Parts: sequence; structure tokens; C-alpha cells
Amino acid sequence: VQLQASGGGLVQAGGSLRLSCAASGFTLDYYAIGWFRQAPGKEREGVSCISSSGKTRIHEDSVKGRFTISRNNAKNTVYLQMNSLKPEDTAVYYCATTYYHGSYCGALANEYDYWGQGTQVTVSS
Repeated sequence: VQLQASGGGLVQAGGSLRLSCAASGFTLDYYAIGWFRQAPGKEREGVSCISSSGKTRIHEDSVKGRFTISRNNAKNTVYLQMNSLKPEDTAVYYCATTYYHGSYCGALANEYDYWGQGTQVTVSS
């Protein structure tokens, strides 16, 4: 089970990025996916999650209305579209997954079993 996060970079405040989380070695159909981030000196926090069915999508309050999580099971990939980026969104972003066939996704890091390597997002003011 491997996850590859990509799409990070340097962007000005107000800009957009789309992160991708590609799975290999397994199919995502029965897995919930979460996106987390960790800024320097801060604890890892949940950003968004999506259930295996795609019916449940949760976004943390500070990103609601700006970030959108989606999945394309045919491509075995989950996306995080990030718009109206702010300097406080600067962090390393990680995707994680756990087997759960249904309409649940968790907001806590300890609910996930497999993690990608992270991709850096830097938002300049």
C-alpha cells in the first residue's frame, strides 16, 4: 500500500493549487482518504476527508468554502483543490488512508493506517 502526494508548490496569497494523492498497490474503492497538514512547530491537523463512497466530505472550519476534496476511483486518485490560499495554509500536506467501506471518514490522524510522504505548500503574502 503506497500513497504518493503531489501538487504542492509556492503560490501567492489568493492563488490556487490542486493536490493529488495517487494510490498504488491497492484500489481506493473501499478506502476513506484524509488530508492533513503540519506547519513548522505545530501539530499535524486534519484538513479534509472523503468517505470511500464519496458521499461524505468533511472540511475543517478554516478551509470551508476554499478547499474541496474529491476522488476519482477510476484513476485511483484523490484530489484537494485549494483556492483563495492564505499564508496560514503554509504547511506540509499529507494524504492518508484507511479501509472503510461506507459513508464515514475520520478527522483524526490516528484513524488512518497508511500515509503518503507529504508535499510542501507555501503561500506568500
